[in-house]
Amino acid sequence: MSPILQTKIESQIQNNKIFLYIKGTPQQPQCGFSAAVVQVFNALGQPYESANILEDNDLRQGLKEFSSWPTFPQVYIDGEFIGGCDIVMELNNRGELAQIVQEAVAK
Repeated sequence: MSPILQTKIESQIQNNKIFLYIKGTPQQPQCGFSAAVVQVFNALGQPYESANILEDNDLRQGLKEFSSWPTFPQVYIDGEFIGGCDIVMELNNRGELAQIVQEAVAK
């Protein structure tokens, strides 16, 4: 991964409390997993930012290396990698995701 791309990813993650790397946009997700994650975060009611990995193949490939996670979506909260759709759904179903988000936003 190029140093420029690594800096871009680190900046996106560090400068936003919640950052979603998804296929498509929050308004028009391009896969069911991205749509499910967007729906969960919309329901939590906290602002988040996102990047459409379908628009930037370098970003898409770089994130796989950066996170050591091969699939999308990828969710970062308060600078930490949380996981993909399955983990987000599990945390949400247990009520833990809302707590993680509230703690991040309160900082």
